[in-house]
Amino acid sequence: MDSLISTLAIWALPVVLAITLHEAAHGYVARHFGDPTADLAGRITLNPLRHIDPVGTILVPAGILALSSLVGAGGILFGWAKPVPVNFGRLRKPKADMLWVAAAGPFMNLLMALGWAILFRIAMTGEPGDYTLPMMKMADAGMQINAVLMVLNLLPIPPLDGGRIAVSLLPNRLAWGFARLEPYGFPILLVLLFTGVLGTILWPLIAGFRYLLGAIVGI
Repeated sequence: MDSLISTLAIWALPVVLAITLHEAAHGYVARHFGDPTADLAGRITLNPLRHIDPVGTILVPAGILALSSLVGAGGILFGWAKPVPVNFGRLRKPKADMLWVAAAGPFMNLLMALGWAILFRIAMTGEPGDYTLPMMKMADAGMQINAVLMVLNLLPIPPLDGGRIAVSLLPNRLAWGFARLEPYGFPILLVLLFTGVLGTILWPLIAGFRYLLGAIVGI
């Protein structure tokens, strides 16, 4: 039980920040390109309570962590927040601007992963203290969850961000056909997850990103 509590304590802040700031970034960029929908809904905020989905932000990540802590099972820690409402039709250039709105979330995860890596470096090279090891563990968790969310969301599967980026970049006819896959995106993702294909795709990319991150900050 103590191990489970400590694991949840270490991961709670990184998970909440990674998921909620990802969504807030979408809303902010959408407003910049002409769609105020998220702003009017009060979703461009750093207040995590405005973004938390009880299942996706709390229960699913906590369940994965609990399973990993109690029985030693491995798996991809992921979750989701309440999607930020974006009306792509209100963007000044809907198809082109969709790329920037979609890319904003993964880019925020990239920045947060870099921030946690810098914190890890500071803790690693600073004077040892009571908070050094917990800080390093939390920073490592922050790097991991942001790496997972960034790589996962960049998969070209609608309605993931990578799918929307693909729709923005494809020629109109292909983009229209590809966008029609969106209702099936989540079932496809679940099939990939439970068959192990998702992990096979993601883990090498995540590991490569973690290696690059470590090389940049010197850890």
